[in-house]
Amino acid sequence: MKKTFVLALLMIFIVGIYYFQEDIKNSLNTDRISGKATKVIDVIKEEGVVSVYFCPREDCEEMLSNFILTAEEYAYCAFFDLDLPKVINSLNNLSSRGIDVKIVVDGDNYDIVKELNFARHDNRSAYMHNKFCVIDGKRISSGSMNPTKSCAYKNNNNLLLVDSRTLAENYEKEFQELWNYEFGKGEKTEYPIVYLNGARIENYFCPEDECSKHVKEALSKAEKSIYFMTFSFTHDGIANILLIKNDEGIPVKGVFEKRGSGSEYSKYKVLSFQGADVRLDNNSAVMHHKVFIIDNRTVITGSFNPSINADRSNDENILIIEDDNITKRFIEEFEYVWKNYSSYK
Repeated sequence: MKKTFVLALLMIFIVGIYYFQEDIKNSLNTDRISGKATKVIDVIKEEGVVSVYFCPREDCEEMLSNFILTAEEYAYCAFFDLDLPKVINSLNNLSSRGIDVKIVVDGDNYDIVKELNFARHDNRSAYMHNKFCVIDGKRISSGSMNPTKSCAYKNNNNLLLVDSRTLAENYEKEFQELWNYEFGKGEKTEYPIVYLNGARIENYFCPEDECSKHVKEALSKAEKSIYFMTFSFTHDGIANILLIKNDEGIPVKGVFEKRGSGSEYSKYKVLSFQGADVRLDNNSAVMHHKVFIIDNRTVITGSFNPSINADRSNDENILIIEDDNITKRFIEEFEYVWKNYSSYK
């Protein structure tokens, strides 16, 4: 009797260990980049395409307006500013066909779109600084480009169009917070990592996801080089990572938008003084990118300028993309801006 009881306990113990191990296997996954155990639910694999365009040398207005017109159910967009005729026409076209259209713009720029019956604006002094759309829960647009005449045809910018249900879910949740006047706050991103046809993409929103933390983590992994193009760069912590990497002998090379670079808060002077290879843009308009390129392998882009306001106050979004082909496109843009739109003075 005792033997039977002990045997039964032993069997229960063995079965328990088996299911415990299986549970661990099913709940953890080792991320190939960080080497850290990550919940499987946080790492999604999908089929999808990332298309990248650079303004003004490519027709960003046409690309974004056509992208919006692919909507069959809904188009939700959060724009800091909006005055591009084709984009406005595309939104009106969808709305007139009974497709659900909603846009949120920053309060400073609401006058231009206030006649649109599907537009709302933020209610804070901090910026609603996003530049994204979500289409049908399947596709998103992001990048540094405001859908304005200046951003499309004068300023140096990037526009990304991405097919991904996971990213669309992330961006739609963020949009719904904005639409419901939850500015400067919200839930953390539930699915921040997706593998899209092998490209590793991280997605975060500020201020709730602490964007600077993720930018610093990515930059701290640099082993070969860091290139950057920034409209406004005043963040101490991010600048410190670049200074450390530069001191370690890793090349740090970047272009600052000229306006604001003489400010006491700009990191142009300290990076230049410490020997980083930095230039000022000489575009008669604006160098509007918010881009870091790490080891010719990883790109950080989105609406996020490396600044305290962007990190702690504004509504922003970033994408951290590890993919050779996408990064190659950004390197080409960096070299183009470096050669044609920058100088040491």
